[in-house]
This record gives sequence, C-alpha cells and structure tokens, in this order.
Amino acid sequence: MPEPFVSKRAPIYADVPAEKWNDWRWQLSNRLNNVDDIGKVLNLTDSERQALQTQGIFRVDVTPYFISLIDPDDADDPVRRQIIPRSEELQSFTAMMEDSLAEDKHSPVPGLVHRYPDRVLMLVTTQCASYCRYCTRSRIVGNPAATFNRQEFEMQIDYIKRTPQVRDVLLSGGDPLVLAPKILEELLSRLREIPHIEIIRIGSRVPVFMPMRVTQELCDMLAKYHPLWLNIHVNTPNEISLELQQAADRLTRAGIPLGNQSVLLAGVNDNVHIQRELVHKLVRIRVRPYYLYQCDLVEGAGHFRTPVAKGIEIMEGLRGHTSGYAVPQYIVDAPGGGGKIPVMPNYLLSMSDHKIILRNYEGYVTAYEEPTDYTPAMAAKYKGAKRPEPGQKGLTALLDGEEMFIKPEGFDELHDRHGVQHRLKDEGKWKPLGIGGESEK
Repeated sequence: MPEPFVSKRAPIYADVPAEKWNDWRWQLSNRLNNVDDIGKVLNLTDSERQALQTQGIFRVDVTPYFISLIDPDDADDPVRRQIIPRSEELQSFTAMMEDSLAEDKHSPVPGLVHRYPDRVLMLVTTQCASYCRYCTRSRIVGNPAATFNRQEFEMQIDYIKRTPQVRDVLLSGGDPLVLAPKILEELLSRLREIPHIEIIRIGSRVPVFMPMRVTQELCDMLAKYHPLWLNIHVNTPNEISLELQQAADRLTRAGIPLGNQSVLLAGVNDNVHIQRELVHKLVRIRVRPYYLYQCDLVEGAGHFRTPVAKGIEIMEGLRGHTSGYAVPQYIVDAPGGGGKIPVMPNYLLSMSDHKIILRNYEGYVTAYEEPTDYTPAMAAKYKGAKRPEPGQKGLTALLDGEEMFIKPEGFDELHDRHGVQHRLKDEGKWKPLGIGGESEK
C-alpha cells in the first residue's frame, strides 16, 4: 500500500518519521499549546504573544499537521486566525453571553440538548483535536473537568429510550472522533439498538485538524451503524489538503454522506470569492456545503463577527453563480435558544391574488401565474399525520386554521391593564368560528 502523501510540514517536523506523522495518536500527543512551542513554528505577533501568556484564556491546542498549513510569516493567514489567540479575544462586546444558544436551558439531562421536536444533540466529550477561537461551547469545551462520565452517558441514553418522538441523534461535543474507539463504538451500538432512532449523525472537525484519524478501521466501524451521516467543519480553501481529500474519500467509500458546516468569520472567509472557491473545492472531494453560520455571541468571538448583511451578500454571490448543491444555507442560530433560522436575499418582490413577481440572481424579473381554483382543502391527505408536541406548532397552526393568533408571553395580561372582568369582556368575541374549541381536539 503506498505511503500517504504529506502535503506540507513545518520545518521543525522535517525529521519526524512518516509512521509517526501519520499516527493520529502521535498528532494528539504532540499538540502545541504554549507561546514557546508555537513560536518555534510561527513568527508570533505581540497580540498573539499577549493572548498566549494570559491566564484563563480559552484552551489552546494545535496539531502539528494543522499548524503546518499556516504561512508562518503571515499574521492574517486564515488558518492561523482560527486557532491562534489574539489579544482581541479578551475584549467584551455588547450582547456577549456564556451560552448564547441557551443549550443548557434546553438540556433535560447533562450533556443532552433537546431543542427541536424530533432530534437531540448528544454531547459526548468536551475535548477536541484543536480548539477554534470562536467556539460556541467554549464554556465547557477544552475543560477536562467538565467532560461527561459514564453515569451521564447512561442518563442520555435512558432519556432517548423513553422519548419516542426522537428519531435523529447528533453526536457532538467537543469532538466525538477524539473519543477512545471502544467508547465511540459503544455509544453508536447502544443508539442503534433503540428502535425509534432512524438517523445517527456525527459533527467532527477531526478530519480537518487531524485527517490521519480517519483510518480504514474507523470507516469500517462507522459503516456498521448506518444510516450514519457526518458533518465536517472547513472554513477556508487552505484547509483542503490532499490528506483531507483522502480522509473524505475513505468516509464516502464507506457509504457515509459528508456535509460541511462553516462559520462566517471576519478577516478569514468574509469574501464571496473565498466562499465560492471553498464550496467548489468541497464538492470536488464529495462534501456537500450544508450550513454557513453567522458567528455566535460567545465570549472571545467579538472580533470575528460580521454584519448579517455580509452573509446575505455572500449568498447573493453564490446562488445562481454556482451549482445549487454547492450553495449552503446561511444560518443565524437564534440567541436565547430559538434554533437555526435561515436567512437569504429576497427573491420574492411582490404578489397579488394570482401572481407573484420574482427576480433571479442577475436581476431578471418575472411573473409567475398562480392557479385561481386551488383551495387548501385540495391538499393531499396524510393518514399518518400527527400533531406536533405542545408549543411546537408555530406558524403551521395559523396556516392549518387551528389558531388565528400568536401572542407574546404576557400579552393579554399587559393589555388588561390590571382592569376588572366585566360584561364587555366576553372571550367569545375573539374566537373565530371553527378555530380552537372542542371540535379541533
């Protein structure tokens, strides 16, 4: 079998034997995490030196492979900015939160987040191969004392077993692929034993930080638990090396569909040309661009944030300018726990009772004639339809005619103005016929 190609190495690793360099355990054991070691590879700036010597900063660890992708003399190298801290990381900003997505608020048992009706996020470790400076879970990630123990794994599995509406489990953390292989397989096998679990997903940056972890042995093990999907995290074209291409090839040959989740980062990938090159390189290695995230409101990430308008500008430059399957969804993960909200340019310009006016990516404007005889009652019936769990209906309840209003919490109490209940306050006045009531139950 031919020796894996090594695309790039920092000079200090020139004499490392290939069998060590290509051993993921060696990569983990030889991560760089202090100013002296990192300074042997990169010409550090004053800002980087200050951050690396600051007590209490979010954990720093960089694999020899990944730091070798950096231009040591370029302070604005896009790979470098993602993993080497700067003094700007120490600055607070308006709306900064420890847990901006309110994951812990939606956690019924330790390490499990149940925000959406039919799927859960299972945090299986707080450790990663390297640490992104904009990490949305920096409150726990990187802290060995905060990692999850076997008792908490049991609580997570038990919750999933007794929650039959959950059909999809996403393993994340930290990074599931840094777990000991036996522990990872045990988790996968136990999830696969649960009858109502249809899909298992893994979110991992290990193929990017440490592609040598993606061995044939790992791929064969993962393939035992299909249907299994894997999303990786690539932010710039510079991260797509031949090693990553080889890792992606092994995974896809094992039948594992690959997606990519990027984060929009100021000074790193906030440019439509960089994003277009990125998605083109991804689809060439059979990775589907899935999400482009707006940077979260987490501590240390203020200098990475862009206006949402920048993300919309990038989407404007992708849609129509490249293949549809190369265009990710631009997502704002709502602060406070609202979940993922897709944002895109406005292509719907106007509408009437039977026409809509649309524009395309070139500014071509067209009218689409709608049917005049279509009624909602004509929609196909689905015998297996189930009502959403309480509180999850949202706009669908309005469209289905089950409700006519969505009110903010406390709306009625506020507008009651502390008044008294009197003869003019008949609740029936505000209940449309056929909506609500016993007949709808």
